[in-house]
Amino acid sequence: MPVSKKVFSVIPDSPQDLVAGFKNELTAALAQLDTQHIRERIYSKDASLWKSDKPSQSKIADRLGWLQLPQQSEDRVEDITAFATEVRKEGFRYAVLLGMGGSSLCSEVARETFITRRGYLKLFVLDDTDPASIKALEKQIKPEKTLFIVASKSGTTKESLSFFHYFYQQVKPYAGRNAGSHFIAITDNGTPLAELGERYKFRRVFINPSDIGGRYAVLSDFGLVPMALMGIDIAAMMHSAADMETLCRDTGAETNPGLDLGAEIGISQTIGRDKLTFVLSPSIAAFGYWVEQLIAESTGKEGKGIIPVNGETLGPPSVYGNDRVFIHVRVAGDRDTTQMRKLNALEEAGHPVIRVKIPDPVALGGEYYCWEVATAVAGLIIGINPFDEPNVAESKKNTENLLEEWKGAKKFKETSSPAVREADISIYTGGAATALKGDATSVSDFMGAFLHEIKAGDYVAMLPYFHQTDARAGILQAWRMTIRDQYQVATTLLQGPRYLHSTGQLHKGGPDCGLYIILTADEKISLPIPGESYGFDVLHHAQAMGDFRSLSDKGRRVIRIHLGAEVDSGLAELMKQIRQKRKANGRR
Repeated sequence: MPVSKKVFSVIPDSPQDLVAGFKNELTAALAQLDTQHIRERIYSKDASLWKSDKPSQSKIADRLGWLQLPQQSEDRVEDITAFATEVRKEGFRYAVLLGMGGSSLCSEVARETFITRRGYLKLFVLDDTDPASIKALEKQIKPEKTLFIVASKSGTTKESLSFFHYFYQQVKPYAGRNAGSHFIAITDNGTPLAELGERYKFRRVFINPSDIGGRYAVLSDFGLVPMALMGIDIAAMMHSAADMETLCRDTGAETNPGLDLGAEIGISQTIGRDKLTFVLSPSIAAFGYWVEQLIAESTGKEGKGIIPVNGETLGPPSVYGNDRVFIHVRVAGDRDTTQMRKLNALEEAGHPVIRVKIPDPVALGGEYYCWEVATAVAGLIIGINPFDEPNVAESKKNTENLLEEWKGAKKFKETSSPAVREADISIYTGGAATALKGDATSVSDFMGAFLHEIKAGDYVAMLPYFHQTDARAGILQAWRMTIRDQYQVATTLLQGPRYLHSTGQLHKGGPDCGLYIILTADEKISLPIPGESYGFDVLHHAQAMGDFRSLSDKGRRVIRIHLGAEVDSGLAELMKQIRQKRKANGRR
C-alpha cells in the first residue's frame, strides 16, 4: 500500500501555492513514514512493504542484501585492494569492463569522475555491441597489457559473454595457454560465467553476494573491483557509504537523507511532477548515468514511473511544464554560477528544486547508498516493486527471435515498408505512430507530424544505435534541446544497446507518455563472434530492431530513422531537413 494516499487533483496555478502544496504533501508523507515505522521495516527486510503476494515477497527479500553492505565490507575492501596491488605489480596497464546495465554504469561513473592513480590501470568500459565501438576500443589498449573484467550477475548476459570470447582470441597470440590469466569475472555463485572462469582458468572469479540486484550493486564487487584497479580509495568511499547507512538506518524521516529524498521524489510523481531532472556539478556529471538507470528501471512499471532526465542543458522557466522536479547535486568547491542562477529562477517560478551538497567526489559512496534507499522509498509511495524488471526480457526475446531469423535467411526482414524514404534516410513507424504513415511525403514533413503528437506531460527519447563520437553526440544533444524548447517537454538521450538493460524497462513498463526515436545506420564492419554463426554487426542491428518491435508491440509511439550507409552524412541530412522545416514555420 502506498505510504501517501492524498494527492493533488489539480496542480495549483500560482508558484506560491505550488511550493506550499508540495511542502504540505511532503510533511504528511514524512510523518506517515515515521508512524508506520517504515524505516524499521525496511531494515528488517519486510518485503510486504512493496507487495502483498507471497511469490513477489520472496523475490524482494532476495534483493535486499545491499542494505547492510557498506558496514559489512571491510574484509572485501581489503581483499579487493590487495588484488589491485597484485595486478598492478604484474605490469598490467589497462582494464576493460565487459558488461551491461548495472554491471557497467558504475564503472563508467568511476572512469569519467576519477583520475587513474600513477601505476594503476586505465579503465575502459565496453557496453556497446557496435563493431565500430569495439574496434575503437582496441586502438586504445594493448591486449598483452590488459586485464578484462567479465561482469554479469546472472552469468548469462549475451553481450558480456560475446565480448569475452572475442577478446580471448585477441589475447591468445600473446599469452597462449595462459590467456585466461588476462581475465577476471564478477558474478553470482554457481552461474555459467563462474563455470566459464574455472574452465578458462581466469586469474580470479569474484563471487558477489547473490541477494543484491544488478542496479543496486554499485557498492559490491561489481563497482569496487574496477574502481580499485584504477587506484581509487575504495576504503574511503565505503566509509562514506557506511556513514550514510547509519544515518538512513538510525534517524527519523525528517533528518533521514534516504527517506527524505525518497519521499520528495515519490510525492513529486504522485502530483504529476514525474520528470526528475538532474543538475549535477561538472566534476560528477557522470553520476547521472548510474542514477538514471537506477530510477528508471526501478520505478518504471505497471504503467507508472519516474522519468529521469539526465544531461539536459538548463533553460529558462518558460521551456518547462508542470511535470518537472529538479535535483541539484553539487560538490563543494565546484563553481557554476550560471547553473545556480538558472536554478534560482526555476525555483522562483514555482518548480520544486531539491538541493544536495557533498564534500568531494569520494562522497559519491554515500550518495550511491542514499539513492538506493530513496528509490526503495519512492517505490513504496508510488505503489510498485522497485526490485524487479518485468519488461527487460521483452527486447532480449525479440533480439533472440531476430537472430534465429537471420541464421535462416542471412538477412533481416522489415515488418513494414518505410513510411518515408528520402535520399539515404528511411523512417519506419511502429505502435501508435503507425497511423502517421502516408500523411507525409518528406522527412521534414514526417518529423513535423510525429512531433506534433506531443502532448503536455510527454517526453521524447532519442535512442541512437551507432558508435558515439563527440560530434555525433553534439548534434543529437542540440536536437533534443531544440525539441525541449519548442514543445516544452522533457527529452532524454540514451545510447543503444546500453539502455536496454536499464532505462528500457521504463520505456515499456512505465507510463505511456513517451515518443521514441530509434536511430540506426548500415552495419559497415563485420566482426565475428567466436562460436556463433553471426557477428557483432548482426547482433547490434538485431538489438535495435528487437527494441523497435518491443515498443511497437506495446503500442508506444515509436519510429526508427535509418540513416543509410554513412552515419555522419545521414545525420547531417536529417538535421538539414529539420532546420528547413523549422525555417518554413518561422522558427530559428
